[in-house]
Amino acid sequence: WHADPVDPAPEQRTVERALRRSARVRAAVRRHTDRWSAGTALVVTSLVVLLAVGVVIGVLLDMIDEQRGLASLDARVATWGAEHRTDTSTRVVEVITQLGARPVVLAALVLVAAVDQVRRRNREVFAFVATVGLGEMVLGNVIKLIVHRERPSVLRLVEAGGWSFPSGHTSAAAAGWMAVALVLGRNRPVRVRALLSAGAVLIASAVATSRALLGVHWFTDVVAGLMLGWGWYLLVAIA
Repeated sequence: WHADPVDPAPEQRTVERALRRSARVRAAVRRHTDRWSAGTALVVTSLVVLLAVGVVIGVLLDMIDEQRGLASLDARVATWGAEHRTDTSTRVVEVITQLGARPVVLAALVLVAAVDQVRRRNREVFAFVATVGLGEMVLGNVIKLIVHRERPSVLRLVEAGGWSFPSGHTSAAAAGWMAVALVLGRNRPVRVRALLSAGAVLIASAVATSRALLGVHWFTDVVAGLMLGWGWYLLVAIA
């Protein structure tokens, strides 16, 4: 753009007209984007999330059935944790894995919801965290009953019962701590929200690693747990 330094008025008027036209376009778009259009977009996005999670879990189950891809790492990861353990590393990993225990995750969700209620007087946040926490638990247990996968037959460094696929600790950590980050990050600067989200991803990844190293889950179990937890969180957050 080359404006006349002596008389920039013509160029100024051109820019002003362009800005007015742009404002009119934005106003027209806002008028025509009603709640039904927004709702349709959200429904489509939710279906995409459900499809993506279903495809990932289906691919993982296919790998497990044929012992290929990520499933080829299952036995190696399970045995590596038992063979390289020390008393110190075991204690550290046991602490980390508690961040995915459902009582801990549910307590964190209730706590941040209470804090948000004090800050904003918005009771809907309790419905959000309850749906994230309890919904993930029901969904994970239903999949466990359908798949019926045995836990690794290696030295288990902690007690664990029930079926193996997907990892309940991992899915609880993935969904729960992302929900905590979302609630705490409301109306915060972008950098703060990014740090909270990164912290939630780090916690979920650490819990997933701990479950595999402790010998209570296969590697593919924790991958499925991450996908299930994050997918369920996204679905509830969109809704």
